[in-house]
Amino acid sequence: MSKIWFITGSSRGFGRQFAKAALERGDKVAATARNTDSLADLVAAHGEAILPLTLDVTDKAAATDAVQRAHAHFGRLDVVVNNAGYGLFGMVEELTEQQIRDQMETNFFGALWVTQAALPLLREQGSGHIVQISTIAGVVAFPYVGGYNASKWALEGLSDALAQEAAGFGIKVTLVEPGGFATDWAGSSAVAAEPLPAYDEVRAAAHAGASQLGNSDPATSGEALLKIVDADTPPLRVFFGTAPLHVAPPVYTERLKTWEEWAKLSAEAEGTTA
Repeated sequence: MSKIWFITGSSRGFGRQFAKAALERGDKVAATARNTDSLADLVAAHGEAILPLTLDVTDKAAATDAVQRAHAHFGRLDVVVNNAGYGLFGMVEELTEQQIRDQMETNFFGALWVTQAALPLLREQGSGHIVQISTIAGVVAFPYVGGYNASKWALEGLSDALAQEAAGFGIKVTLVEPGGFATDWAGSSAVAAEPLPAYDEVRAAAHAGASQLGNSDPATSGEALLKIVDADTPPLRVFFGTAPLHVAPPVYTERLKTWEEWAKLSAEAEGTTA
């Protein structure tokens, strides 16, 4: 049975690949973008199987309306993909209030508004799959992207809790955590803070270290997501790309080591002994 998708940020990058893969296998897609002209070729190729919707996810009312329009048009929603987002570059000290607020509005609150709009519909039908596009930077923090880290760590915490809350209603939740891919998150849509010379060396090291995350072609990401949404028991968290498999484990090993080393103090803090 074909699935009905709602995908934000469908104009390029992962969102476009997800929409393309779903449409090519016969699914139907409500594809949102700030400018739906970017979806013209998909409309020409797939006709009524795609519903293009103009959406700025930071507009809560518009997000609710778009989800409801998609549901009314297709009759149900099976997969909701929160993909819209962008990169914010700058040391924590360099970020302006507006830059960090804008980052949270899109990467975190935008996903929250769409999720909240979809949940009553999914609960009523007793099924559905919410896919949150996170990042390895939602698992491991990196210098120069603290604001971006913050937005994705917030999304990770929210979604983990959601998975526990919604499971009883037949709703599944998956956090996709890609490594480095050649999408536009660091391109024309990205925002960079005004650099402070004091951080020049840290910035240079951060740029050099970014290569460890890779720069993979997102072309096959759509097929990968199809396997996740078709799985009887999909993962709560899954990496896209092999780089995160090398980056994350050492960080977790170090965290476990530190917690163990300081276990005595942890016990002292509550008046007991480890």
